[in-house]
Amino acid sequence: MNKIYQVSSGDFANAGKVSSALKGTLKQLNLDPKDIKRIIVALYEAEVNVVAHSYGGEIECLIDPQVITIIVSDTGPGIPDLKLAMTEGFSTASEEVREMGFGAGMGLINIKNNCDEMSIDTAKDNPTIIKLVFNIAKGDNDA
Repeated sequence: MNKIYQVSSGDFANAGKVSSALKGTLKQLNLDPKDIKRIIVALYEAEVNVVAHSYGGEIECLIDPQVITIIVSDTGPGIPDLKLAMTEGFSTASEEVREMGFGAGMGLINIKNNCDEMSIDTAKDNPTIIKLVFNIAKGDNDA
């Protein structure tokens, strides 16, 4: 199953709608609630990053029985210093974004901590592509 969602820059009223929609799909597939939680936490953080820091983008969710892959692609402006951006508490969020309760500098950290694999392709003045891979727990999910 493949789902593609569009995300608009600055649209905080709709931030979280993609992660909410995917959560419903994953529940219908009877995935382990622990897997659903970590997928949705990581996706929500990535979705908010697109809303807060980019010019807009797209989220593609590839759903397979053993693995969920999420590709978050934005249209820029890129991350000038990825190592610094991966530092807990570092944020480039505007004052306006911080006043709304976002921009604590934990987004990329929370994404990394909740997925099994993460890769980020970015550079200053370029789009950013984040690939997240989640290995799905095997076993009886009906218990």
